Amino acid sequence: MGGQAGWGELFFSAEGRLARAPFLIAAAILTGLVALYEAGTPVTLHWLTGWFVYPAAIYCGACVLSKRLHDRGRTGWLAALVLFAIVAVWPQPLGFFDFLCSIAIIWAVVELGVMPGEQGANRFGINPIK
Repeated sequence: MGGQAGWGELFFSAEGRLARAPFLIAAAILTGLVALYEAGTPVTLHWLTGWFVYPAAIYCGACVLSKRLHDRGRTGWLAALVLFAIVAVWPQPLGFFDFLCSIAIIWAVVELGVMPGEQGANRFGINPIK
């Protein structure tokens, strides 16, 4: 995603690499959309529409996370761990298992939101920052 790709590729493709700034923007958009859906949907409608909204949000999250993991030189399959941890603690962590999931989320925030991507090309493509 060298700045030329569109929103569709950002949210619906797991190929290539993603720089930190677009990742943070995409993560904020996805988190905001899910939070708005949670807050603004009546319970009866939420039960029906959730079957479509949550899988779409998880798929988009997996694509964005995978590309950012690729930029860090990691396998995109680690996105499953991050998404599992997010689903486990949403909306509020309660027990020891949720504490462990929270640690995984903290790792993901530091690894993906703070650390820079690998310099130069790696096995997932060229550096998105030219």
